[in-house]
Amino acid sequence: MNTTPQTALGPLEAWNRVVIENVRPEIDGGRFPIKRTVAESVLVEADAFTDGHDLVRCELLYRVEGESGWTVAPMASLGNDRYGGSFAVGREGRCFYTVRAALDRFASWARDFEKRAEAAQELAADLEIGAHMLETACRRSNDAALGRAAAALRAGGPGATSAALDPGLAVRMAERADPAEAVVYPRELCVVVERERARFSSWYEMFPRSASPEPGRPGTLADCVKALDYVSSLGFDVLYLPPIHPIGLRFRKGRNNSTRPEPGEPGSPWAIGSEAGGHKAIAPELGSFEDFRRLVARARQLDMEIALDLAFQCSPDHPYVAEHPEWFRHRPDGTIQYAENPPKKYQDIYPFDFESPDWRSLWEELASIVEFWIGHGVKIFRVDNPHTKPFAFWEWLIARIRKRHPDVIFLSEAFTRPKVMYRLAKLGFSQSYAYFAWRNSSWELTEYFRELTQTPIREFFRPNLWPNTPDILTEYLQAGGPAAFAVRLVLAATLGASWGIFGPAFEQAENRPARAGSEEYLESEKYQVRHWDRDRAGSLAEIVARVNRIRRENRALQSDWSLHFHSTDNPALICYSKATENLANIILTVVNVDPKFKHSGWVDLDLNALGLDAEGPFQVHDLLTGARYFWQGPRNYVELDPRVLPAHVFRLRLRTRSERDFDYYA
Repeated sequence: MNTTPQTALGPLEAWNRVVIENVRPEIDGGRFPIKRTVAESVLVEADAFTDGHDLVRCELLYRVEGESGWTVAPMASLGNDRYGGSFAVGREGRCFYTVRAALDRFASWARDFEKRAEAAQELAADLEIGAHMLETACRRSNDAALGRAAAALRAGGPGATSAALDPGLAVRMAERADPAEAVVYPRELCVVVERERARFSSWYEMFPRSASPEPGRPGTLADCVKALDYVSSLGFDVLYLPPIHPIGLRFRKGRNNSTRPEPGEPGSPWAIGSEAGGHKAIAPELGSFEDFRRLVARARQLDMEIALDLAFQCSPDHPYVAEHPEWFRHRPDGTIQYAENPPKKYQDIYPFDFESPDWRSLWEELASIVEFWIGHGVKIFRVDNPHTKPFAFWEWLIARIRKRHPDVIFLSEAFTRPKVMYRLAKLGFSQSYAYFAWRNSSWELTEYFRELTQTPIREFFRPNLWPNTPDILTEYLQAGGPAAFAVRLVLAATLGASWGIFGPAFEQAENRPARAGSEEYLESEKYQVRHWDRDRAGSLAEIVARVNRIRRENRALQSDWSLHFHSTDNPALICYSKATENLANIILTVVNVDPKFKHSGWVDLDLNALGLDAEGPFQVHDLLTGARYFWQGPRNYVELDPRVLPAHVFRLRLRTRSERDFDYYA
């Protein structure tokens, strides 16, 4: 029996001698795009090799969607048959890239010719071979310079050898190579290009009904307009509002999530819909669309944006329930199934049935909600619980919206299993909530952020770090008091390029849980109106503003990929740095993660990562306090008392010669 594998032989290109493998970045075999923001670079690497000893020429091909032709950039050898090249992305939208490689026959000939010349061997035959290659390329490209070079080789003598080994000739031949001889990687890979705020942003969440400066009066959108100056003074560029739509009456939740509300209690904003309208309406008690227009306009004046909550669910009173009962699941008795997460029951919320026989019209209607609010000036959406809706829906919706509005940003609020979170990010979400809130020790933080910033995950997953949310008051914050809030503030704002807080609960270190073991707030704003005194003593507003100013003034903190951890001899201390590519801006952060006690220790800096001399002194300027210190070498002492400030945020600067001379003479 013949067991020899059978291979169908086609034309020459079917068995091209060049192999391209291990292209990076490539997500799931090219199934999903990578992410960049405008003006960022895409560094592409690939293995390209052949049998025998011929040299390989490797090139990067890239184009903007809609363009037919490719731009070609050379890829440099990185050693061991690995090649690398890069291109910068321009406008928002999609770009494509791939890799092309071919045998570099002329460079291979020139390499061997040089060896024969150095060995004083007979060169006539080799010169003839080289001249023939040049003439062939000359005829194909109509490049007269190649014809003149061929003549120089045939003329023989020292001039022929010099001409053959001219580096510029090899480059010219590579540029005039026959593309038919090249092999192209079989996949066109995609990069989605978004605006800068998708990479670098500072979010502030606020309930409009709690925005009133007057105790006893619920807040309105007009109050939010006035509050924008305060939020802007804290350094935030995104004001995120929970749902602002009419709230249902049936099964309305009361104070502290009570199922028996008192008359006049406002209910949960996530129970969307009443006789006043649904997802395309504003709750009458909050104001009008004219009020919303003023809010958006004022935000623009302050270089801020309004983000809205996208919660695809309904109250029992939503107009959709009566008009489209087929969009919801029904129990055996014919009633609509409310939301459940056993043993929890959410009688005030009806989830959509995305698998309804009428799913197409449901999906179209939900997309129209996004388009509606884009029409009212909203370009950022925080998506509530996206992991409870089909992956296919989000891929379809985001692609559809981005085709018309490439500047729209989607934040995924999915505190769920890692693979689900990552899948949502691959499908198109610009940013994603992360597990930061529950990573407290220096070891946990180091391991988690190395995963997010130093593995292929970073190509598609942009974390947005929140120390607290209306749903999350961690045990760390409950037990640690104001110092714990300060710790998490510095960590979130310096570990991540995007971060956010739920305020004013954060500035005022609100840490009362609904009950022992719960992460819900007592007197939660989800179910009642709260009044906040922004001038209250002990507010963290000043340090919040200071940290956001540091972020704006230091480009090193405006991206994630340069994050580098440095060792300490005390596990209560965590030390890490971020730097711009040219090391012109270096930020070194040291945080005491124990909010109860003062800790001291030695940090052991990776000087090479910081671009510092092993012996030379350097200055560290604490941007939180203004203090300046002179350090030298890798090991330096720190001491942090959380009752004062739990962190240093240093900007590093090499010392000048005059500074060193001053020390000497002093």
